Amino acid sequence: MVPTCCCFLQPIIKFYSCCQGIRTSISPPYSTILSNNVNYFPGEVSTQEDCSYQSVLDYLNLTRINEMFTATRPVTDWTHPTVVNLDVYLYVILAVIEKSQTFVPFVWVTMEWNNELISWNPEQFCGISKVSVPREMLWHPDLTIMECTEDTDKIFQKPYIQFTHRGSVSIEDGLRVISTCNMDVYKFPFDTQSCVITFLSMIYTDSEIQLLPASNSSWLTRGSQKYLQTQGEWDFLNISVAKGKVSFNGQRWDSLKYTITIKRRPMLIVMHFLLPLLFFLILDLSSFLISDTGGEKLGFKVTVLLAISVLLLILNDILPATAGRTPLIANYCIVTFACLLLSLLEAILVKHLIERDATAEDPPEGSHCKPEAENGNECSACSCMEDAAVVCERGRGSGGLRDSVSDAQLLQLASRKLQVLRRSCLTRMAGRGQPRLPYWEGVARRINTVYFCLYLLAVCSFLLFLVLEWTA
Repeated sequence: MVPTCCCFLQPIIKFYSCCQGIRTSISPPYSTILSNNVNYFPGEVSTQEDCSYQSVLDYLNLTRINEMFTATRPVTDWTHPTVVNLDVYLYVILAVIEKSQTFVPFVWVTMEWNNELISWNPEQFCGISKVSVPREMLWHPDLTIMECTEDTDKIFQKPYIQFTHRGSVSIEDGLRVISTCNMDVYKFPFDTQSCVITFLSMIYTDSEIQLLPASNSSWLTRGSQKYLQTQGEWDFLNISVAKGKVSFNGQRWDSLKYTITIKRRPMLIVMHFLLPLLFFLILDLSSFLISDTGGEKLGFKVTVLLAISVLLLILNDILPATAGRTPLIANYCIVTFACLLLSLLEAILVKHLIERDATAEDPPEGSHCKPEAENGNECSACSCMEDAAVVCERGRGSGGLRDSVSDAQLLQLASRKLQVLRRSCLTRMAGRGQPRLPYWEGVARRINTVYFCLYLLAVCSFLLFLVLEWTA
């Protein structure tokens, strides 16, 4: 009976001896790892808690040289698309250049996606639910901006990327974007511009990366208005987001289009440009009160015309050369310049007619007193002119004009006086109560009156049209 029991227990004794041998052959490093509760294989968790971030990284086997987390999309099945939630907040409006159609904002971009290779239980790591690692240790989407004309300057690029125990990875970047913007400057300087910033992946199609807005348009607008620092001459109105597709060569990419709407503050342009032009128009209208007989009126109009030419040069540096429609401010300058030019030509015509009338009424050479048959007095036509009477007395006493310098000067003075007082003399001789204007001078005055009325009506109508268009 005893030998039989010994035969039965002999295999058990041999198996126990083998287990003891294996136990004694364990190397010191592995025994040390077990004693420190550090897992050698990823996915294994010790029974005791570890409160260090490094323990989480060791558990995930997340290192700088582990290409599983950096080389490819973080999915366990390649047919699973990576959903990227994106938000864009406007922080600063740096520049809006109408000449080159360039929009330069500074925006905060936040991205969030799910990494299927990351997961742990926070209760086994003292409640650690978030970990931050350097950016180069994890894969992140290769998003770019379609409207960029230069390399995007990442001034505030965070050196770390954050992920949670559920595999949610988030990253934030501050971007200075130099983008093109199709601007409509028809209502400049009372214009509103809408500039678009479109995000999409460079290599991943819509079956691999799907872009979704993390927030709606109203939330983005409120957030941008809250954190907006400087706007310059622009007022920020809103941000709208829309999801779209970009197709090329039979492939499609997901895209998110952010439209930033801004409105110009026109006070600077109004004070430095529009009001001076209006003042020049008023000055030109007031120039009709200047006498047409002298040359002061022509000189005044030429000066105003040259001043407007300088303002046109300033406008040329502001407006783009390839505008779809001619801006209203350009029409304003052109019409103002044309009105002043026509006003100058009208003043030249009036001056010419008056000079023509004066030339036709000059007395014959050597005779400044015409005889009248009615009273036989050779100077009766000059009886109302005290200055011309002296000339007449000299003509009677000597039978002609004496060849002396003083007499020639006196005759010139008498000729000027005759031109000025002719209307009064003719009225007295004809017995009329009102002065009779020379023919060409009357025509010139009628032209001046009609042109002033038409000029005033045209200017008022054009200014009313501009106001209605700018406020529409």
